[in-house]
Amino acid sequence: MLFVLSFLGIYLTEAQKVSGFSLELIHRDSPKSPFYNHRETPFQRLRNATSRSFKHANRFDRKSASTTNATDAQSDIISDSGEYLMNISIGTPPFPILAIADTGSDLIWSQCKPCILCYEQQAPLFDPRSSSTYEDVSCYSRQCASLDSSVCLAWFGIDSCLYSVSYGDGSFSNGNLATDTITLNSTNGSAVSLPNIVFGCGHNDLGTFDEKATGIVGLGGGDNSLISQMGDSIDGKFSYCLVPITSSDNNSLSSKIHFGSNANVSGSGAVSTPLVAKDPETYYYLTLKAISVGNTSIPFVGSSFGTTEGNILIDSGTTLALMPEDFNSKLVSEVSKQIDEVPIQDPEGTFDLCYIADSNFKPPVLTVHFSGADVKLSSLNTFVPITEKVVCFTFKGAEETAIYGNLVQANFLIGYDTQKQIVSFKPADCATCNFF
Repeated sequence: MLFVLSFLGIYLTEAQKVSGFSLELIHRDSPKSPFYNHRETPFQRLRNATSRSFKHANRFDRKSASTTNATDAQSDIISDSGEYLMNISIGTPPFPILAIADTGSDLIWSQCKPCILCYEQQAPLFDPRSSSTYEDVSCYSRQCASLDSSVCLAWFGIDSCLYSVSYGDGSFSNGNLATDTITLNSTNGSAVSLPNIVFGCGHNDLGTFDEKATGIVGLGGGDNSLISQMGDSIDGKFSYCLVPITSSDNNSLSSKIHFGSNANVSGSGAVSTPLVAKDPETYYYLTLKAISVGNTSIPFVGSSFGTTEGNILIDSGTTLALMPEDFNSKLVSEVSKQIDEVPIQDPEGTFDLCYIADSNFKPPVLTVHFSGADVKLSSLNTFVPITEKVVCFTFKGAEETAIYGNLVQANFLIGYDTQKQIVSFKPADCATCNFF
């Protein structure tokens, strides 16, 4: 029996729908990643990740977004700043790429042959002519109309939708919007084949892209994301469990991302908070009420995303927990008040609060109060080592931005249910897949 998706006519077996499946998520700085630099220390990798956090967060600036239009729109995709990678394949026969998994973008995107004017890529380029299931998307289609920026190429028998995405630093990608089969190799050894998935086949791409990057997998809430296109076949559900990047086991272990029935987050310790529908629909908006430091609650004062509902984004591609300056200043003040040690300055000026890591250092417990869900963080979430002797606070002031980054998400099973419109949190040991 075949199950038919309501959105793009994708066909999946009922067995695939019921069983669900899981994939590896490879941290950008893991030895399994092409970005891995063996000469860097763990502390240098963390420094680099936090630096990328600020570049990654720039695209969420609503002030910038409001000044763009369809011809010069800021892209949902950013180059060389995603933090977790996943193996997927495009076409028939399957052509493997290692793509950045990003809950803050929609379009699945990869460079393709012929690359007329492209950045250098170490891995082979996908050749759409070698795939028996590749098709250009019609410029009169719903998929083409759903793009922020597209051009219709229709004359002399040609009917193609051309996409165009641009970046604040001048980088850009242009190419054909197309459909093809996407294959996901699940952790149980069986491949999951997804026909007629919309993706961008880039033929003109230049800028600050990294030569080791081969693509993007958008896991956002927009129509062209992988999650939306899989739709009812996974009941609108996915979840992930991120191994802390400071874990001693992180070099040998991968995080996991789950789809469908494998993505359920329930049982003792699980809490849920509403997803708030806002524009743009790509991003996952939550409502942050307050953060408690020990028994002291600090009310959240809002951000550029709003002062009440939907005032913070949850994003797997941002490292730090970025908070509005005024709120973060109160948070840092209360945390330092409850630590019986003298803070030190971060010599590079990245972190707002740092301490000498010794046996006397005991950070207070922080609890994040989302609407309807209290998430109690561990010290691994709130302080990270930046040298062998120094630890720093993972919350950072960033003007009016509010983003719940991946350091505070580590060691939680985090589930997104786009049908029920909720995000759930459950404490976990992601290295061993033990859920408490």
